[in-house]
Amino acid sequence: MINFCNRCGGKVASAVPPDEDRLRSVCQSCGFIHYENPKMVVGCLPTWKDQILLVRRAIEPRLGKWTLPAGYLENGETMADGARRETTEEAGADTGELIPYGLYNLTQINQVYMMFRTELLHTRFRGGTESLEVKLFKEADIPWPEMAFKVMRVCLERFLADRRTADFPFHTADITFEKR
Repeated sequence: MINFCNRCGGKVASAVPPDEDRLRSVCQSCGFIHYENPKMVVGCLPTWKDQILLVRRAIEPRLGKWTLPAGYLENGETMADGARRETTEEAGADTGELIPYGLYNLTQINQVYMMFRTELLHTRFRGGTESLEVKLFKEADIPWPEMAFKVMRVCLERFLADRRTADFPFHTADITFEKR
């Protein structure tokens, strides 16, 4: 909830504006409506032959847990550019073509994830400031109990199933989870 208007500094309150159907943050002085929309998270599922690149988080939430490289899309970026940037920042990895793979809605926390499949160009990678470790995993060695986020687990499970059939359709899913 926004407390003060970023246009005039007036007090903001929750109200349903005319011709709308939900609560919004509305300035009580100038009437400006502050729309709050979901955050877009973009990332990659990078592979090298039969292995998948994961990063171990150096930051909260889920410090020390494993995930696919991903993060918030920045203004002025395409989704693919943002996913490539996040993969470079978190894993120091150089990627090939990015192929759209999955769109995941996390309405409980107002996020939408767009994940891309990609192949690594080489195995010279390194952790960034947000990563404790970067490592390639064969399917049998993936640290499932140590995965940071359900959305990444779902994406990874679908990828492994698709890889067995060599068919990689575009996936969508609504991800729900118990809040911690």
